[in-house]
Amino acid sequence: MLQHEIFRVDDLGWIRDLTRAHPFLGHLARTDAEEHELGSHEVVVVLQGPHGYISPRWYEETPHVPTWNFTVLHVHGRPEVLDPADTYDVLSATVDHFEDHFPEPWRLARVETYAHRIAAATGFRLSATKVTAKAKLSQDESEDIVLRLADALDSDWPYAGPELARAMRDTRRKP
Repeated sequence: MLQHEIFRVDDLGWIRDLTRAHPFLGHLARTDAEEHELGSHEVVVVLQGPHGYISPRWYEETPHVPTWNFTVLHVHGRPEVLDPADTYDVLSATVDHFEDHFPEPWRLARVETYAHRIAAATGFRLSATKVTAKAKLSQDESEDIVLRLADALDSDWPYAGPELARAMRDTRRKP
């Protein structure tokens, strides 16, 4: 990933927050894992955070062209192939992560037999050997323009993106 210094993110808290908010669950059919030799070479997992189209009309100044603002995390590493029991545990923990936001969380154990059958597919764990984080959030623009863009993303305009607007404002608040 092309990494301009102005968009580079080294803040571990930011990286953890993006990972929690936009997680990736790794599992696939055992035949796919075998065909692609999962575990025998390094892979890159891309975690995409808030992102969206930025219209030049929102700048109210020229010259500007359309662009795309985004947050992203590239995690490099060699996957560790999990056995079915560990895959089930990862699936269960992932379901819990998402379901815990409901007043009455649903649990994988409700369909345990079926879930164990699915867990016979290949799960994997990725221990990171390299992490690259990037937040292209109009940091190269003035604060007035960034706030104008964030307001447009919070509006009922086409391509609204409140989560992206929040990320842009949060980036401006950091020292």
